[in-house]
Amino acid sequence: MSGGDIAGLIAAGVFAILVALLAVPIFKLGKVFDEIRVTIRQIGDGTTPLIDEVTSTVATTNTQLGKVDGISNNISDATANISALSSLFAATLGQPLIKVAAFSYGVRQAFAGRKKPVRARRSR
Repeated sequence: MSGGDIAGLIAAGVFAILVALLAVPIFKLGKVFDEIRVTIRQIGDGTTPLIDEVTSTVATTNTQLGKVDGISNNISDATANISALSSLFAATLGQPLIKVAAFSYGVRQAFAGRKKPVRARRSR
């Protein structure tokens, strides 16, 4: 055996050791990828029922919002009716009541002024 053959054997041995040392992390990396695959499959299996439940919840919420919309429309109509009724009341009974109150106030003031002595009225 020559020096080149010995050097070749040493290089081949070092290369075999290097391959053996690199095989261990690659083997562990393969196990990590297997665990990732299992985890992704479990997430996918758990996500499907969750999405179905969210879809059902959204559908129920939309139904309830439709009912609330109907209620708010009815409240809006009732508010408009009450506003119209109060305007009608103010127009039909409010103005005459204001006039009667003003007239009665004027009559009270007139009678109150007549009861005072003449001197008191002049000193004003």
